[in-house]
Amino acid sequence: MVIIQPTKNFFKLNIKELIEYRDLLMLLVKRDLTVIYKQTILGPIWFLIQPLITTIVFTIIFGRVANISTDGLPHMVFYMSGIVIWNYAQGVMNTAGNSLATNSTMLSKVYFPRLIIPLSGVVSNLVYLGLNLLMFLAFYLYYYFNQTGATQFAPTWALLAFPIVVVYTALVGLGVGLWIAAITTKYRDFRFMLPFIVQVWMYATPIIYPVNVVANPLYRAIIWINPVSLAVEFNRYLFTGHTSLNSVGVIIGCVSTLITFLTGLAFFNKVQRNFVDII
Repeated sequence: MVIIQPTKNFFKLNIKELIEYRDLLMLLVKRDLTVIYKQTILGPIWFLIQPLITTIVFTIIFGRVANISTDGLPHMVFYMSGIVIWNYAQGVMNTAGNSLATNSTMLSKVYFPRLIIPLSGVVSNLVYLGLNLLMFLAFYLYYYFNQTGATQFAPTWALLAFPIVVVYTALVGLGVGLWIAAITTKYRDFRFMLPFIVQVWMYATPIIYPVNVVANPLYRAIIWINPVSLAVEFNRYLFTGHTSLNSVGVIIGCVSTLITFLTGLAFFNKVQRNFVDII
């Protein structure tokens, strides 16, 4: 007999229970991947079109017209190295943020660890990350073998740490997504604000500009407080050897991510005790 009791520790992450429900996790991932491609003509190709068009727009507007520095890197390489990571963080955040509201029927009928649903977004978005990464590598290799000018770029041995960047980005997206999921169970209109918040957040992330072009110390500190900034800059360093990273930025980014994830987990665990009565 299994006795289900509410947890008193809001920071608790029951790994054993999550492992026991791993089959449900994979079913949810399969469902997410199947539903999103249903009744589409191009299927997964849409996840190649979106970052490609975004990169082209950034290249024209910010690279050619505004002439914002890219640290000497080709525009396509500079922008896409950031967009790949940003899309994964945003995808995890959106999936986790909508997890409770979109699965209210299932949640009210059967018990399972509620964290399984947001976690399914972490796994399913890995597929989209893989597609984005393949396209990025195609452009990256083209420019790598056709380099001209004084500024050269090349991958570093730290590229082996790319899985760490993915895990770090997943923690950022999941932490924010847990906050959103908990808030939207009570305040549904918050989801209408979310696209605007995400848009502003993207421009506060060094995707279209390197951090070293920001001269104001206060603004630079704010950029490093943004946890996605560290993931973007580190990913750019892995592939090109160019970065604006420093020890202060790394420490601030890691602390910010840890706080975001732990507080998001605590808030989610607190709300999940009675959210079925609300949704």
